[in-house]
Amino acid sequence: MGLAKILVTGGLGFIGSNLVRELRSRGHDVWLCDLTHSHDPKSIRCDVSKYRQVERLFEQHDFEYVYHLAAEYGRWNGEDYYENLWLTNAVGTKNMIRMQEKRKFRMIFFSSAEIYGDYDGVMSEDIPEKIHIHLLNDYAMTKWVGEMMIKNSAMQYGTETVIVRPFNVYGPGEHYNPYRGFIPKFIYKALHDEPYTVYLGHKRTLEYIDDVCRAVANIVENFKPGEVYNLGGDELYEIKYISDLILKYLGKDDSKVTYREAEPFTTKIKRPDSTKAKRDLNFRVNVKPEEGIPKTIEWFRRVYGK
Repeated sequence: MGLAKILVTGGLGFIGSNLVRELRSRGHDVWLCDLTHSHDPKSIRCDVSKYRQVERLFEQHDFEYVYHLAAEYGRWNGEDYYENLWLTNAVGTKNMIRMQEKRKFRMIFFSSAEIYGDYDGVMSEDIPEKIHIHLLNDYAMTKWVGEMMIKNSAMQYGTETVIVRPFNVYGPGEHYNPYRGFIPKFIYKALHDEPYTVYLGHKRTLEYIDDVCRAVANIVENFKPGEVYNLGGDELYEIKYISDLILKYLGKDDSKVTYREAEPFTTKIKRPDSTKAKRDLNFRVNVKPEEGIPKTIEWFRRVYGK
């Protein structure tokens, strides 16, 4: 496949900014949009939940591919700021789909592993179609709504979209706030000698940002409309193990850590099946936590001056 003109929505975010870099390194003409202005000459301010702003974007440019990452992220963020969550994740995605129906670009939609809800078996992509799953939070619901809207549009209008479901992506570029995942939270708190809580018994796969972006960037070279891909590693890690890894690297003890039994409203163990992504996208977890966590900590040190 030749080089393409590509838009990344949410291109200033954690995964978005790393994906923009990866796609540009391959020579693609990559533009991005996000909520705020940027120094990047190919960045356009756009709130995807405002149809007029989305329309304006596509009046100015013809894109062959759109990576749609713009979203309000996280379980508790979605509870506290549910208006923003539903507007961006549901209405915003509908706006992109409406534009896709007119412009016929190919889309790559970032869903989430959260759509597996309370399911506790091996998570293959077809599970939500086969059995009833209880979605545990509004964030998960908005991502599932996005997937359903995309499928309906494909049936009614012939739009072509690939869906990816990332699991626990981490690495440099993920700024800390109280609503982010456990890795940036643990690193930030440990760096600043602040207390944090570790829930015992939870196991997660961990995917380093570069490995995820490489696989996702490969989609434009092997685009299979209607395909859904899990992006999750094979190895499961106790959350306490990751906390210990961070503290060990920083030369600190766990005196500021509170240990609690399993956290409610979330799956204890997330065990993905990523066979398809390995086959079609050459997805591999090359960077293990023992290497990726120190790289992430060093980025935090530079950004937060510690």
